Amino acid sequence: MRYMLLIYVNEASMAAAPTEKTYEISAAYGAYTEALKKSGSWLAGDRLKPTQAATSVRMANGKTNVLDGPYADTKEQLAGFYMIEAEDADAAIAWAARCPAASTGTVEVRPIWEQTM
Repeated sequence: MRYMLLIYVNEASMAAAPTEKTYEISAAYGAYTEALKKSGSWLAGDRLKPTQAATSVRMANGKTNVLDGPYADTKEQLAGFYMIEAEDADAAIAWAARCPAASTGTVEVRPIWEQTM
């Protein structure tokens, strides 16, 4: 079964981190990604640009409303994702617990709703 691991972090804290800490975090993500790939669980993943680069789109009364930035003002922002293959939710949760973001932010584990057409 496929799962999304949605990574939420505090953008302001990440931006303010010293260079040495940024390299340390980057290395941790590199090792985590490599472990996912070696296990055969990795399907996709990437980092997202900060929320200032986001655009939110909504339809209201047949009109498209476009807003600069994220829709919600939250303490943590969606910073990236991994799409993985896991035997079950427990296996996906185990991978989420190993993600570097689990110790500084939140990793949301969400099963993918498989489309059948």
